[in-house]
Amino acid sequence: MNFNISVMKGDGIGPEIAREGIKILNTIGEKFNHKFNYIEVYVGGCAIDRFDTPLPEETIEKVLKTDALFFSSVGGPKWENLPHDKKPEAGLLGIRKTLGAFANLRPAKVFNELIDASTLKREIIRDIDIMVVRELTSGIYFGKPKGVFNLPNKDKIGINTLSYKKSEIERIVRLAFDIAKKRRKKVTSIDKANVLESSQLWRDTANEISKDYTDVELNHMYVDNAAMQLVRYPKQFDVIVAGNIFGDILSDEASMLTGSIGMLPSASVGGSVGMFEPIHGSAPDIVGKNIANPIAQIESAAMMLRYGLNRELEAQTIERAVESVLKQGYRTPDIMSAGEKQVNTQKMGDLVAKAIIEA
Repeated sequence: MNFNISVMKGDGIGPEIAREGIKILNTIGEKFNHKFNYIEVYVGGCAIDRFDTPLPEETIEKVLKTDALFFSSVGGPKWENLPHDKKPEAGLLGIRKTLGAFANLRPAKVFNELIDASTLKREIIRDIDIMVVRELTSGIYFGKPKGVFNLPNKDKIGINTLSYKKSEIERIVRLAFDIAKKRRKKVTSIDKANVLESSQLWRDTANEISKDYTDVELNHMYVDNAAMQLVRYPKQFDVIVAGNIFGDILSDEASMLTGSIGMLPSASVGGSVGMFEPIHGSAPDIVGKNIANPIAQIESAAMMLRYGLNRELEAQTIERAVESVLKQGYRTPDIMSAGEKQVNTQKMGDLVAKAIIEA
């Protein structure tokens, strides 16, 4: 099959790890007789430097004509002092909103080979496999009114509005239930319904949706308790569904259970084109050193195949190849322990590609 993929290599280590992700996609293409056509686009710092805006119209036009957006990293010290609407991160928020990608999928799964990389005890994190489903295009990051305003007494006030329509809650919760049906059939819905009216609507809507999924267990948890439970007993969770700000915080917490942020991918889906990216930043301190961990980018390729292109076998092939390489003891510096074999960015990509070919 032929697939048109828009590729955003981005800032910092982005081009280095994107190269390895494309290498893996090409290997999958050879093994399964697919052809991936790549269209390069620009978002973030690289777009600011080239087009004087973090999200050029040209990028939007190109992405909307492709089957998926394979995204790397944005941002860095070079652009930190720009106004908020001109910063690289504005481009990231903008492309998600433009694509209508209302759901961010963030897996947090511990590889047994890396269990000692976590700061938590082995018995706490062994075998955790969590999917955080975060609402992405509404809530406090997008609600209005927003901004900093002058008051008559010469004081100032900063306002951000947390609001959700019932329809926005319905679609994200229903997606979480659909994902849970293919996993361990348990959804934990996160809110603060004891103090927030928007959270009460969230909880009531989740209860309504659950009636259509009688084979999936639903439970509710206040966000502060959820933050505690993630480090106390993370194995209790299967699928976590949360609004934008709660999901933002909890997904980052869940990611650190695994011991390395360089291992984890994400998917932003729900619109006409899905967006697939590692969760880590642009790591400007290691740019050009060929030591960045490409596994999160490679796993993002697997998520793209699964959730963007509906190619489950190909996705599983990548995931098994990554596990195989880790079992052989190969590590980039960020996940290195005594007695293991250190490799650079390019070599890690080569090893995963070899494991795919040999599978």
